[in-house]
Amino acid sequence: MGTGFSIFLRKTSTGLLGSSSPPEKPGLGDLPESCISSIFMYLDPPEICKLAQMNRAFRAASLADFVWESKLPSNYKFLVDKVLDHENLPKKEIYARLCQPNRFDGGTKEVWLDKSCGQVFLSISSKALRITGIDDRRYWSHIPTEESRFHTVAYLQQIWWVEALGELEFEFPPGSYSLYFRLQLGKTCPKRFGRRVCNADQVHGWHIKPVRFQLSTSDGQHALSECYLHQQGSWVHYHVGDFVAIDNHKPMKIKFSMVQIDCTHTKGGLSLDSVLIYPSKFREKLI
Repeated sequence: MGTGFSIFLRKTSTGLLGSSSPPEKPGLGDLPESCISSIFMYLDPPEICKLAQMNRAFRAASLADFVWESKLPSNYKFLVDKVLDHENLPKKEIYARLCQPNRFDGGTKEVWLDKSCGQVFLSISSKALRITGIDDRRYWSHIPTEESRFHTVAYLQQIWWVEALGELEFEFPPGSYSLYFRLQLGKTCPKRFGRRVCNADQVHGWHIKPVRFQLSTSDGQHALSECYLHQQGSWVHYHVGDFVAIDNHKPMKIKFSMVQIDCTHTKGGLSLDSVLIYPSKFREKLI
């Protein structure tokens, strides 16, 4: 809708001595601020920010609290209490801050809004998961890497029993959401000559039996999927399942897991980065 706006140029005529100039034609800058703000409610945030650069009237209208409150998710007060220090910020500032990655629960979880539409996204670090054998360096270790939002991943060298469990209690805006595990077969190593390096020497055992992914919610929703892990050397988002949030003022508890407990063979060479929760309509971004 914003593309239909244009700047009105004011034309001033200079007549002969003693003559009067014709009255100037009204432009967009002459519109009442409240009228402009009402129009902004129907635009996306990037369009509002572009139009705010046109003139002072548009900039003033773009700061109206009711404009940005209409762009914030319905659970924004929950988000403000959880991740922001100041509650009495202008709504535009709240929107801007929530669009940045915000950590909570000891820095093991992260939430942010999509700048274009205000949808809620979540990432949960491997350090927030209960992983069998994680404290035994013979099996697992934490490896620093810039390829993770949390700058560290859990790396499995070798084990018989693979089990990673997690849970989250959160107020979701109404809508459909998808949950993924972000995994890689192989160990990311420091770059060589500026090129990415992934060591797959310890990768084994994932082609024999599939990994089982599950999720359940406090309101009775369940999802299950099974998948063989076969793609080496790159991060893959494994889709666990979808769930629907209906009541945005009531926290929903979600439990999720990744399990491969067939003890007839060992498994190894797996990097576990995080669990992601995205609005389902953004699924193509992760494929």
